[in-house]
Amino acid sequence: MNLAKYIDHTLLKPESTREDILRICEEAKHYGTASVCVNPFWIGFVAEQLKDTDVKPCCVIGFPLGATFPSVKAFETEEAIKNGAKEVDMVINVGAARGKEWDVVKEDIAAVVNAANGRALVKVIIETCLLTDEEKVKACEIAKEVGADFVKTSTGFSTGGATVADVRLMRETVGPDMGVKASGGVRSKADAEAMIAAGASRIGASSSKKIIEG
Repeated sequence: MNLAKYIDHTLLKPESTREDILRICEEAKHYGTASVCVNPFWIGFVAEQLKDTDVKPCCVIGFPLGATFPSVKAFETEEAIKNGAKEVDMVINVGAARGKEWDVVKEDIAAVVNAANGRALVKVIIETCLLTDEEKVKACEIAKEVGADFVKTSTGFSTGGATVADVRLMRETVGPDMGVKASGGVRSKADAEAMIAAGASRIGASSSKKIIEG
């Protein structure tokens, strides 16, 4: 199994410098990861570093809280794509999901899907550590309904990360054709293999070297 192809090589710490971002781009090119995932400010720089490679520039939207306006997430998506993003990972309105305001959640995800308009893959971060299983299922169903490409477990900035049980539940919910991304706390080869066995088609990780080299 080529684990590198599953990995979004990720650096989202607010203190990351241009030198740090350059380093992860070089690592991603060396290992051949699926993407490099960064905060929006860096996406143009990352796109420039990754041009003429198979590694996709990816950035987060509404990160890490998800509690901004759908219109702002749509604008952020538009700007990210304009600057070279080929994939965007958006955080849902978690409070709306917990409050069962599913129309709000649907509008929120649809705003990003519509802004991307097929020009970039959309991954929907549902922040599993804050939701019940019932809420996780509903959020995944809505993401699928409005045409997102992936559902994703976590930001890695909340109370917990990906679990095998959540990945399995998400895969069962969305079926075989939609992407499922396990993110947050995947730090070893064994972790990554367990997530893939449970149904993950992508792994978000900052420990990519350790995972790939085992």
